[in-house]
Amino acid sequence: MTSKETAFKIAEILDSKKAKGIKVLKVADLTSIADYFVICTGTSSTHIKSLSSEVEFQLEQADIRPLHNEGVTSASWILKDYNTVVVHLFTPEADEFYRLEHMWADATDMGFEETED
Repeated sequence: MTSKETAFKIAEILDSKKAKGIKVLKVADLTSIADYFVICTGTSSTHIKSLSSEVEFQLEQADIRPLHNEGVTSASWILKDYNTVVVHLFTPEADEFYRLEHMWADATDMGFEETED
C-alpha cells in the first residue's frame, strides 16, 4: 500500500467512526518527517482513544503497524506514527489550542470528503 493509499485508508476508518474535521495533508515537500498527515477531531478523550484503537486494529489486518504511539494516556492529542503517514487525533479543545492544520497551511490538502450523517 502506498503512503497516499494508507493515508486515505486511515481517513476512511476515522470517518466510519464519526471523527470530525478529517484532513489528509501532503507534507512530503515540506518535511522529512512523513509524506502525509491525517488530522481529525473526536468528541472526547474516550472517542479519540476509540478512533486510535480502530485505526490500529484495521491497519493490522493489512499487516501495517505503527512505529510509535504518543499521548494515549492523556488522550487529548494522540499521535500515531506509521512511518510515511502520521495520524493526529485531537479532542476539540486540543485541536483549537494547537491548530495543527494552520501550522501546516503550506501543505497540500488532498481533499478528503467526510460522509454525511
